[in-house]
Amino acid sequence: MAAFRALAAARLAVTPGFAPRPGLWPLPFGGPAPSSRAAFHASAPRPGPRVAVVLSGCGVYDGTELHEASSILVHLSRGGAEVQIFAPDVPQMHVIDHIKGQPSEGETRNVLTESARIARGKITDLAKLTAVNHDAAIFPGGFGAAKNLSTFAVDGGTCKVNRDVERVLKEFHQAGKPIGLCCIAPVLAAKVLRGVEVTVGHEQEEGGKWPHAGTAEVIKALGAKHCVMGVTISFQQPAWRGDPLRPLGAALGHCRVWVPRAPE
Repeated sequence: MAAFRALAAARLAVTPGFAPRPGLWPLPFGGPAPSSRAAFHASAPRPGPRVAVVLSGCGVYDGTELHEASSILVHLSRGGAEVQIFAPDVPQMHVIDHIKGQPSEGETRNVLTESARIARGKITDLAKLTAVNHDAAIFPGGFGAAKNLSTFAVDGGTCKVNRDVERVLKEFHQAGKPIGLCCIAPVLAAKVLRGVEVTVGHEQEEGGKWPHAGTAEVIKALGAKHCVMGVTISFQQPAWRGDPLRPLGAALGHCRVWVPRAPE
């Protein structure tokens, strides 16, 4: 064992990535260890942004799109965000058999209860979400945004938006805090925030590549501005917020995101 340690220490000492640096002192094994001052700062990491993720059930056809929700949660975690998950405590519009693609007759489910499957039970009623306690809010897509968070799937441009969803969007907008809207979720902002800029991708189907391109026309009819974007991130960093929210820019991956500008 002593011979192994001596050999490892010698090799690590000549490796640039492991060479001792100013302010560091070597461990007996040969790797650098932080000085007392560096250790003090390392023990008190800078807190990450507090992000609220709002779900709409569990399952793409009647709730949250799981791929989008899980991707958002993974990337926020990698970005160092402190995440809290919310959902409204309301009945689902209906329940879809995801094998048959048809409604399950006589079956009812609750949005909060179903969303708890994604959150592993750690979830809060949307009625308790306020912009005061969070730095950003993100709404994954899935038909739940158009069926449970609003009635867009049935009523289109004349839809109604869940009162807590509307309240949250307006609170974050008024505070100038980032709002992430994925897939079909931008219609929520288009409905309740006058003149907002959002995107659902392209405005033409392009041979089936953008099957829901018609939604862009509805968004424009609501008085919102539709921005043509690819399947990537559309992120405006509000400079007045400073650096703490910058990790969100890289964290959201393949989501279409709208961020309100700071109020004048």
